[in-house]
Amino acid sequence: MATLAAAQMVPQLSGPPQAMETVPARPMPKWNVDDIRKMRAYPDQPPVIPHSIEGYQLSVNTNRCLSCHRREFTEGAGAPMISVTHYMTREGQMLADVSPRRYFCTACHVPQAEVNPLVGNTFRDMSQMGVEHLGGK
Repeated sequence: MATLAAAQMVPQLSGPPQAMETVPARPMPKWNVDDIRKMRAYPDQPPVIPHSIEGYQLSVNTNRCLSCHRREFTEGAGAPMISVTHYMTREGQMLADVSPRRYFCTACHVPQAEVNPLVGNTFRDMSQMGVEHLGGK
């Protein structure tokens, strides 16, 4: 009897139960594939990927990004070289190859899609705020 009284005193945590519905999926967004390097929104922002990476293999054994962006392949591919920081250990020691901690590119770099932002952005660059570059007039 005490259990029934306690259940009546506890407020309901959710609304009425709803039947599971089948909702049509939204169409996949179109990726920006213009190959134009984008302005970064803030210092040290990882560059976005300005091309499609659909079908790229990125695993422990294979990294298709490096076939164009690795230091020795950039001239032939016309791709920007990955940052020298990707060839360093955490302690700053230079390596002959990409650091294992920088190997999975999409952990930081993402392709861009033609979608509306989920959250408004009021970011303004320092130059838009009237701050001049060092040595500026």
